[in-house]
Amino acid sequence: MFDLTGKKALITGSTQGIGLSAALTLAKAGAKVWLNGSNAEKASAALEKVPGASAAVCDLGRPDCAEVLYGMTGDVDILILNASVQIRASWDRITDGEFDRQISVNLRASLKLIQTYAPHMLAQRWGRIVTVGSVQQRKPHKDMLIYAASKAAQENMARNLAKQFAPFGVTVNNLAPGVIDTPRNEEALSDESYRDAVLRGIPASRIGQPEDCCGQILLLCSDEGRYITGENIFVDGGMQL
Repeated sequence: MFDLTGKKALITGSTQGIGLSAALTLAKAGAKVWLNGSNAEKASAALEKVPGASAAVCDLGRPDCAEVLYGMTGDVDILILNASVQIRASWDRITDGEFDRQISVNLRASLKLIQTYAPHMLAQRWGRIVTVGSVQQRKPHKDMLIYAASKAAQENMARNLAKQFAPFGVTVNNLAPGVIDTPRNEEALSDESYRDAVLRGIPASRIGQPEDCCGQILLLCSDEGRYITGENIFVDGGMQL
């Protein structure tokens, strides 16, 4: 079960956190994995942790990011859209630059990458696309208005495409993590009062770990998950409840 031997996978934002953990999981299942990030040094360090992986360094904020990445990877069978930008700001202080950066990476790049990589999957009648959203799709954070909105839009796009791609054996699903112990959250969670407040909102009473997301990702990317499409799966310890 869960054998991905012979499959090629591109995972965006996979030099750390959930993306890196997902890359290691897929590689252990036999997939050839491409690690994506915008920092070459981080990518190089990540390669040492994932057997047989290759790096595809590119900032997803670039308008031509999909073209650049495809030039490095060629066709893939599995596309995990994990990279995102999260900027904290109150609703009345969001700048045009902050808006554009988050929408560009979190939403536009997802569309561009699907437009580039999905045709091969549709033609071979097998493919897996997983977008990584956020609990904020349902329970938005007051200081992350645009991030939350972009993730809700990405999840809607995944459901739309799932219906269109299903007849061709290509599944599209969204994974919505809650508060996960990743470098992105390290500074905020180091504040004891803030951490306590966050924990009070999580029925499971703990912060998630990146590997908590990987069982679901492996299922969605495998033959065992072939009849699951158009779904949004929360991995959040019940935070959305």
